[in-house]
Amino acid sequence: MSTHYRHCHFIASVFSFMAFMTPSLADAQANHWPTKPIRFVVPFAPGGTSEVVARSVASELTKQLGQSVYVENKPGGAGVTAMQEVAKAAPDGHTIILTHVGTLAVNPFMLKNQPYDVDKDFIPVTLLAKVPNVFVVHPDLPVKNFQEFIQYAKTHPGQLNYGSAGNASAGHLAMEYLKLVTGTFITHIPYRGTGPQLTDLLAGRTQASSAGMPALGPHIRSGKLRAIAVGTQQRIPAMPDVPTVAEMGFKDFETSQWYGIHVPNGTPPDIVKRLQEESYKALKSSAVTERFATDNAVGGGGLSSEYAAFIKKEQRIWSDIVKRAGIKPD
Repeated sequence: MSTHYRHCHFIASVFSFMAFMTPSLADAQANHWPTKPIRFVVPFAPGGTSEVVARSVASELTKQLGQSVYVENKPGGAGVTAMQEVAKAAPDGHTIILTHVGTLAVNPFMLKNQPYDVDKDFIPVTLLAKVPNVFVVHPDLPVKNFQEFIQYAKTHPGQLNYGSAGNASAGHLAMEYLKLVTGTFITHIPYRGTGPQLTDLLAGRTQASSAGMPALGPHIRSGKLRAIAVGTQQRIPAMPDVPTVAEMGFKDFETSQWYGIHVPNGTPPDIVKRLQEESYKALKSSAVTERFATDNAVGGGGLSSEYAAFIKKEQRIWSDIVKRAGIKPD
């Protein structure tokens, strides 16, 4: 056998061995992840639905993975601050971010110069939850229901203020969508999170808002806020007497908050898959399902490809709404 032949045969054997071993090496990488605590970035201040979703899932992931999954709130810049930081993080599965309708489906069409591309610089892992948007008013406002609120807003243009968790937050989008379809003029006051905006709403310094049940539920039940409508197509079990906006003559109106997980681009596929699988397991735990049921949230947990397709659909919807409603960063 010639030296050249033996050399070629050796090279072919090496490549065959590598091809055989690659799946095993990938599996080993996923099996050894995580090797240190996982930082779960939330682009809003504490006190809102985003934190409830993130902490519920993080708690279960900590139990499952044997490493701490800790939530770090990083508000500011309509989520851009947090997204930019995570985009630059090491793509090793130890930094993840809670993504939502604002950062993924609105900012790309509302902000002219984002320092990253949501479709290229991140990898979608899984959808975590969909949470109904609830529209509320301060009880001192002289309206008892949705129709009276819209009438009052029309007869007092620009005199009502609504707060949100910030530009491109789910509440901001829901209220701007409502203003668009009802032809009302209500002034937007952005805050650095749901918690801060609720403080002013409860004090009567703002008059209206839209957020999820995790943040609003206790105040609605105590009578400190009045629920006038929900953004889903069907009424929600927690408030069967509160109508949907669609019922009030706006047939196609539908808006909800949704949250998922993304990782920096370049994160190994096997780690993305493992994180998706562990998230699904966390979402099926009794602790999370019971909490989500209390808040009328619908759990996700699907494949990365399914979350990617869902995001594309939402981007088509919200790009049109951003344009029609003239939504701009305040």
